Amino acid sequence: MKPVWIGSKDVILPVIMAGGCGSRLWPLSRDLMPKQFLALENEHSMLQATMMRLQGMNAETALVICNEDHRFIAAEQLRQIGQLHHNILLEPAGRNTAPAIALAAFTAIKKSQDPLLLVLAADHLIADVQAFQDAVNAATNFAEAGHLVTFGVVPTAAETGYGYIKRGQAEKLGAAMAYQVAQFVEKPKRATALDYVNSGEYYWNSGMFLFKASRYLAELNLHRPDIYSACEQAIAAVDPDLDFIRVNKQAFLACPSESIDYAVMEKTAAAMVVPLEASWSDVGSWSALWDLSAKNTEGNVHKGDVLSCDSTDNYVFAETGLVATVGLQNVVVVQTRDAVLVAAKDRVQDVKAIVQQLKDLGRSEHKIHREVYRPWGKYDSIDQGQRYQVKHITVNPGQKLSVQMHHHRAEHWIVVAGTALVSINGVDTMLSENQSVYIPLGAVHALENPGKIPLELIEVQSGTYLGEDDIVRFSDRYGRVEVKS
Repeated sequence: MKPVWIGSKDVILPVIMAGGCGSRLWPLSRDLMPKQFLALENEHSMLQATMMRLQGMNAETALVICNEDHRFIAAEQLRQIGQLHHNILLEPAGRNTAPAIALAAFTAIKKSQDPLLLVLAADHLIADVQAFQDAVNAATNFAEAGHLVTFGVVPTAAETGYGYIKRGQAEKLGAAMAYQVAQFVEKPKRATALDYVNSGEYYWNSGMFLFKASRYLAELNLHRPDIYSACEQAIAAVDPDLDFIRVNKQAFLACPSESIDYAVMEKTAAAMVVPLEASWSDVGSWSALWDLSAKNTEGNVHKGDVLSCDSTDNYVFAETGLVATVGLQNVVVVQTRDAVLVAAKDRVQDVKAIVQQLKDLGRSEHKIHREVYRPWGKYDSIDQGQRYQVKHITVNPGQKLSVQMHHHRAEHWIVVAGTALVSINGVDTMLSENQSVYIPLGAVHALENPGKIPLELIEVQSGTYLGEDDIVRFSDRYGRVEVKS
């Protein structure tokens, strides 16, 4: 199907890019729980905050693009804020932003629509929501006229961690003002960044866009027909699955990996930039989070149970226990259940080197937290030895684990809160608080929470092998029969 630029409907379809791993915010951000799903500023995750930022706009329910590993986290977070409406598009593998946006554009046009796509990142913070919405409204006229609009953040400092956009000639449509894009430039050296800021002609490249779905596809087909063709084939046979939209895996894996900047924006003659002054940040490091956060009289940011003595200008995050600092200045301390980071605040960009070391050593702390989220709830591995493992399991109301068996371990379950419906080799038993049950090795079993409150239980595993891949699933309401996870 070739893109057809049909008549304007003046409707915005937000497309929220929720991929990436956010390794510079380790140990809080990890491969299976990256920063876009974390609540860094308040009770809402960054993905949820991005969705809520759209309230009051003339916009459809956002389409969220994420990968397979994060699908249940994304679905649960959208459900919590009432925004889960079969609107999660799954990428079989990461191929950067140009293909992901193409999938969204093809999806919109397959529904006989040609909306304006408002492309957003799920891991940005924007303090001034009204200013953000005003900038989107200003960009709408230009996008409707066939331009590919990007949002340039008015710089507040000579940042070397951002790419920049040089503005060209000003254009006006109605009351809206925008500029032709003269040049996209890579992350500059410090002196060059100062020149950019002082000139008043450069903006930070926010990675946010607004354009017609068909217009983007036309430009992509012109400049990168290989990406266009691969995405067209991938979207041709969509497989509906619960709350997810699955594309053809084989076709998408054949797609080149490329950013929208390189594939389209730097090549098109239709690029425009709309200035954005909305207290924007991509939260690319712990020091950036310190910059954004409210500080006490000593310049410290404390999250969790923190005490300090003679310490100034620090960021201290305590997830599970007391963290105390004495005589520290300009330091980041982040404590999680299974790892602690201590770093000079001006060196936090190098946290990714620690993540690489963890990968090289074959360790798991870069990938997964001790507390792991599943579609039915979560579990926390609270203790582990050579032949045993203890977990605190939480099953959400109405949810059920898969019907399964294990080849190498037996399990004891002790209910500490709520009600459990346990099936062992076809025999159902109802357990309440302070009751327990034994699951022999090789028994076919299932666990369900039929109640109205979360089911909390302690699981004690014993056996020769305790890995998560020792699961044989016979049935599963979440479509994981062939996925060992």
